[in-house]
Amino acid sequence: MSPDVELSAVSLHLDGRRILEDVSLRLTARRTAVIGANGSGKSSLVRLLNGLHVATTGSVRVAGLDPVRNTRDVRRRVGFVFADPDAQILMPTPAEDLALSLRDVPAPERTARVEEALEWCGLGALRDAPATELSGGQKQLLALASVLIGRPDLVVADEPTTRLDLRNSRRIGDALLGLEMPLVLVTHDLDLARRCDEVVLIEQGRVLAQGAPDDVISAYLQVCA
Repeated sequence: MSPDVELSAVSLHLDGRRILEDVSLRLTARRTAVIGANGSGKSSLVRLLNGLHVATTGSVRVAGLDPVRNTRDVRRRVGFVFADPDAQILMPTPAEDLALSLRDVPAPERTARVEEALEWCGLGALRDAPATELSGGQKQLLALASVLIGRPDLVVADEPTTRLDLRNSRRIGDALLGLEMPLVLVTHDLDLARRCDEVVLIEQGRVLAQGAPDDVISAYLQVCA
């Protein structure tokens, strides 16, 4: 299944600064990693995919939809996972936070899906515990589960392992790469990027390379040398 994402001649300027310039990109793989140096434009690029950023020029299409004109439909289809789970956890407990994502779903189905999500992320015993007391790894699993419970067509994860220790980083990485739906993953973890089907390298706001993980990561290491 393809994420069906296409950017055509996209530029993005924020606060008078050029963030992205003339980016044309089509994503066809099930699991795509986006890599590059800090400040290269990686996070800004993926924020275009659900309307968190609006392109200054050019066009963005996700499943044929414009994330700005069709914001509600696109955000229903595109689940976004942030680096900081505290930015996503809005309710006092895990069970309440998961239920919030299903507020338009009938109560019996909502209850069943919340319990399924709690089991998936290993928080069944902590369903009513204060979310603020969860570990970093548990919070990130809850944030991911709150996205997945909405059954998106595409998951975009912006450096979801950057704040985690090695054990939890691997756990989140395994969970993301095991998803059935397409994934776009911004990461500095090159081992995780190698496990994806394709890699996109962003350098100074432009696409420098796209292709097989080993080839693109080699290009990245040469740029960093």
